[in-house]
Amino acid sequence: MQSTTLSIGDPIEGRCTKCRKNTDHIIVTLVEEAPGKVQCNTCTRQHKYRPPSVPKKPAVRQIKPRDTDRKEWESLRPNMNSAKAREYSMTDAYKLNALINHPVFGLGLVQRVIGSQKVEVLFEDGKKTMRCQ
Repeated sequence: MQSTTLSIGDPIEGRCTKCRKNTDHIIVTLVEEAPGKVQCNTCTRQHKYRPPSVPKKPAVRQIKPRDTDRKEWESLRPNMNSAKAREYSMTDAYKLNALINHPVFGLGLVQRVIGSQKVEVLFEDGKKTMRCQ
């Protein structure tokens, strides 16, 4: 394994603070055999050397399969009394395990209260986040 020594004037890849991306640079100063100051070949700005950044992986959102929601709905459905369900309104407040009747989605069960203005409701089609007071 060879060890390459850096010297002033050598090309090096680094993160440019002005371009805000990885670009080719030229070493201007060395500090203890490491690049101290570099000059960007793209914008010609001199700045402290920053190693190239590694691209971040996009966050992977885990989505619950609809089949699981449907099975959960089928297990809870026999205990639901549609006569006791309240008509859904964005201006009403809902508590956990409250039954609601939505004009599009049908009968639903509040499974989670998210903050002060949202609830997660399990419908036959799956879970939906609904606005409320």
